[in-house]
Amino acid sequence: MAGKREKPEDIVLKLRQVEVLQGQGLSVGDAARQVGITQQSYYRWRRQYGGMSRDQLKRLKELE
Repeated sequence: MAGKREKPEDIVLKLRQVEVLQGQGLSVGDAARQVGITQQSYYRWRRQYGGMSRDQLKRLKELE
C-alpha cells in the first residue's frame, strides 16, 4: 500500500512547523507527530530539503 506523496512546498512548510514546535519545548518525535508525519519522514525530509526557503525550492524545480 502506497502512502500519500507530499509536495515539496508542503514538506518545507511541515519542516518549518516542526522547528517552531521544537522551539516551544517539544521533542522531535512529539513535534513531528503533532504535524502529522513520522519521525523517519522528518529526518529524511530534513536531509533533503533542510534549510530551503520557498524561493530556493522554486529555483530547484526550475533547474530540474
